[in-house]
Amino acid sequence: MPAPTITGPRVYLRPPRRRDAEVFIEAAQASRRAHGRWASAPDTRERFIAYVDRYACSAAPVTHAGFLMFTSADDALAGAFNFSEIVRGGFLSTYLGYFGFTPHIGKGHMSEGMGLALDVAFSRLKLHRVEINVQPSNLRSVALAERSGFTREGFSRRYVKIGGRWRDHLRFAMLAEDWRMLRKARA
Repeated sequence: MPAPTITGPRVYLRPPRRRDAEVFIEAAQASRRAHGRWASAPDTRERFIAYVDRYACSAAPVTHAGFLMFTSADDALAGAFNFSEIVRGGFLSTYLGYFGFTPHIGKGHMSEGMGLALDVAFSRLKLHRVEINVQPSNLRSVALAERSGFTREGFSRRYVKIGGRWRDHLRFAMLAEDWRMLRKARA
């Protein structure tokens, strides 16, 4: 089970709570244009409660783990990282989804948050592989995956249905040993 709060120099991550509903919904609604057709953050109370129930890391075994990202300076909600379909056994793998919130997009918060999220995946969840799937036209998300050190592994045609349409995705992955080498090189 991940620790309740993971802190970096400019941002921190913690699991979502039901009492975050108002601020989260406001941020999701304000960020619709920025997310475009790439992501659909929960934007109603019902959707947010379902999100918390799924990603709050409260059920064992943990199969989903979500983290809201806040700025350290003013505790402003800046984004979210969500681990889905955590599989144990010989696989030790998960999918990672993420999105930033306006007005924090483009300020480096997602890069720092990604590092914290990967620390959770490899150190606390003890996973071997984290996979990210990104629509090719989502240039900011592709850049974040590349900047974070993910390896591009392929292209998946009509991979996920988003906004009522099947969307192509680029497939990226990070392995535990990749992350250890990156952390060592950046230290």
